Amino acid sequence: MNWQAIRAIYVFEMSRFFRTLLQSFVSPVISTSLYFVVFGAAIGSRIDQVEGVSYGAFIVPGLIMLSVMTQAISNASFGIYFPKFIGTIYELLSAPINFLEIVLGYVGAAATKALFIGLVILGTSALFVDLTIQHPIAMLAFMVLTCLSFALFGFIIGIWAGNFEQLQLIPLLIVTPLVFLGGSFYSISMLPPVWQTISFFNPVVYLVSGFRWSFFGLADVPIGLSLLAIGGFTTLCLAIIWWIFKTGWRIRQ
Repeated sequence: MNWQAIRAIYVFEMSRFFRTLLQSFVSPVISTSLYFVVFGAAIGSRIDQVEGVSYGAFIVPGLIMLSVMTQAISNASFGIYFPKFIGTIYELLSAPINFLEIVLGYVGAAATKALFIGLVILGTSALFVDLTIQHPIAMLAFMVLTCLSFALFGFIIGIWAGNFEQLQLIPLLIVTPLVFLGGSFYSISMLPPVWQTISFFNPVVYLVSGFRWSFFGLADVPIGLSLLAIGGFTTLCLAIIWWIFKTGWRIRQ
C-alpha cells in the first residue's frame, strides 16, 4: 500500500476545503438554524412530542443525515470529476498507484469533510434543543459509516457524470427526495399502514432509523437491519468502483 500517494491525494483534496473553511462552517450553521425555525418552531408548535421525544430534538438526526449524505456525495463526485474535466486524471492513472489507493485518497477526504459538517450541525443543534445521546460511540460509528458509504457513491457519480449538470442530477432528483421521505423529520409509525410498507423500500429509512436509535434508543426498524443496509450499500459501491477501474468505464474514454 502506497501511503504516501494516499496522503498526497488526501491533502490536496483537503486543501480545497481549508481554503473555504469559513464558508464551510457558516453555511451549515445558517441552514440548520433555518430548519429549526421552520420545522422546530412552526411544526414543533403543533407536534409536541414524537414517541416521548420533543419534536425539535427528534429531527436532529435527520438534519445531520441530510447534510452528511449530500456533502459526502458532492465532495467526492466533484473531487474525481474535476481531474476528468481538465484531463489530469490520465496522469493519476499512469502513476504507480492502484485503484484502491486512489479511492482511499478521494473518498477519505470527502468523508472527512462530511463528518466535519455533521459535527458542526450537531453542535449547532445543541444550541436550540436539549440533546441526550444514549449511544455516543454508535452515533459516531453510524456517522462515519454513512460518510464513507455516500462518499463512495459520490465517487461513482463523479466518474459517471459527463458534465457539471450531471453531478447534481442524482443528488437533487433521487438522494434528497429519499432523505425527506425516509423519516428524517417524522416517524414512519405516524404514516398510514400502506405508506409505512412503501417507506420500508426506501434505503434511507434504515440509515436514519439506526442513527436516531443512537440518540434516543428509538428506531423504526431493528438496528441489525440498519447495519445490514449500510454494510450492503458500502459493499455494492466498492464492487462497482472495482469494476469501473477494471474495465476503464468512463475513465479511459
